[in-house]
Amino acid sequence: MGASTRRLTGGRAVAEMFKLQGTGHMFGMGGFQLLPYYDGVRSLGLRHSLTDDERSGAFAVDAQARVTGRPGVCDATLGPGATNLVTALVESLNAGIPIVALIGDAHRDHAGKNMTQETRQAEILRPAVKEVIRIEVGTRIPELVRRAFAVATAGRPGPVALVLPEDVSHGEFDFPASEFWVDAATQSCPAHRTRPDPRAVDAAAALLADARRPLVLAGGGVHTSGAHAELLAFAEANRIPVAHTLTGKGAISCRHPLSVGLFGRYSRYANELIETSDCLLVVGCKLGEIATKRYSLPPPNVPLIHLDSSSDEIGRWARTMVGLWGDARLGLGDLAAAVNATGRDTDRSGYLAEIDDRARRWHRSTLARYQSGETPIHMARLIGELNQIMPEDGIVVADGGFASHWAGLLYDTKIAGRTFIADRGFASIGYGLPGAIGAQLGAPDRTVVGITGDGGMNMAIGGLETARRVGAGCTVIVVNNAASGYVKALQHATYGPGSYQSSDLTEIDYAAVATSFGCHGIRVESPDDLAPALKAAIAERDVPSVVDVVVTRDPAMMLPGLDSRTVRIEPGDRIA
Repeated sequence: MGASTRRLTGGRAVAEMFKLQGTGHMFGMGGFQLLPYYDGVRSLGLRHSLTDDERSGAFAVDAQARVTGRPGVCDATLGPGATNLVTALVESLNAGIPIVALIGDAHRDHAGKNMTQETRQAEILRPAVKEVIRIEVGTRIPELVRRAFAVATAGRPGPVALVLPEDVSHGEFDFPASEFWVDAATQSCPAHRTRPDPRAVDAAAALLADARRPLVLAGGGVHTSGAHAELLAFAEANRIPVAHTLTGKGAISCRHPLSVGLFGRYSRYANELIETSDCLLVVGCKLGEIATKRYSLPPPNVPLIHLDSSSDEIGRWARTMVGLWGDARLGLGDLAAAVNATGRDTDRSGYLAEIDDRARRWHRSTLARYQSGETPIHMARLIGELNQIMPEDGIVVADGGFASHWAGLLYDTKIAGRTFIADRGFASIGYGLPGAIGAQLGAPDRTVVGITGDGGMNMAIGGLETARRVGAGCTVIVVNNAASGYVKALQHATYGPGSYQSSDLTEIDYAAVATSFGCHGIRVESPDDLAPALKAAIAERDVPSVVDVVVTRDPAMMLPGLDSRTVRIEPGDRIA
């Protein structure tokens, strides 16, 4: 073996490449197949922790990736480890989050002979990721790890499964030292940017320049691209308001005069603006079911411009007049220049005055909910207190259903950027706690508050031990309604009072549970105790905090768009 050659196990080679890649805090649950990788992680001093569940570990690195813009890394053993990852990987795939998941596999000499925990995992994983990369030749490990990060960060980011068979992991190979390098572009996303067709940009600019009631619909792609400054400059220069999806919250600050809030299934007043718009610019948004109220928005007669890094999202179902295939940051910059070059200055003063009036009326009508003295506690009061207490750069992580709808509608980001994280790619519950852990590890000096329901907390409660062990001093609010609140509210709205099935939970004191895990626990039953409890929890950074908030048990009051005891919907008409 020459001086320019290194003899390493396959697992150690993977760890060496991860170190060069500059990975953040990694999570996993090892097995025999990945032992050489774990030994490499230990000897190289990489940040890696045992997770309570493979899905939670993947959720944690997903949130970390959203905060840092760098690919998250997790691992799992073959069989149940791999299948436990699937829900979290689909979240990252649908949300466009870069993840590399290292997964062990059977010894190739014995694969297919009913080895312990063996399953057809590649077939299970394939639709959950951008690509499954199986390492068949040990000496290709550096190349294939580079490939995994390249795929994860290219175009619309997403997860990649890097599969390492047992014999390749434990086997020893002679690697040329010159093979241990990484492409710096793939250490964050997007790895590479492309500009839309200039002719399409000019066509879009002409539509926008003439529009009297234009509106931007911003999705999570604004965050992925880091296009916040460009979007704000474009909106301000052209006096165009900005609405956002749940994942697009923070595209511009919610407190900016041009922000008109959430659109889609729940809306402040953005939906009315969409319906009366004469030109819509969609940026980094898939126009899925929730954002479009089950495809009833936008109106088919409104000219629609769609800027997206995934060309197959343009015109997927909505009639699109101009498609702009490219990066949001570069596309918005080009579009701004093209609109300016038209020399037109359309008068939008009346439009902006209308928006100011709508904003004032909405805030007046919502103030009573923000300040509600109801007991059990009204969800709007909880979000209202968060609006007052969270620091400017604080991060709120909202679990998939109940929590994200309330927070998405009522929580205000104070600055542009990804300070609001909701797992709306797949909208699985159980993300709130591991997501808060990952966000805290990705932003250790910032305040991180997760919001989850009691159902979501039950799914991930082992994460309290993980959070304490890894030193993630985040706060998790448990919205405690002793029910699977989202489902119970839908049953109430669809079938009427009392028509509930398998949607109730046992009353649990989650503050006491947190204390038993060695964490800081506070139970809140009075709205006047919310602010002191949240402040105390946020101030505690040595251990994780759980604030158990007893909220309404009335299923007619559980959804933000259905704050009514009389509303009824017809079966099949999904309202959330």
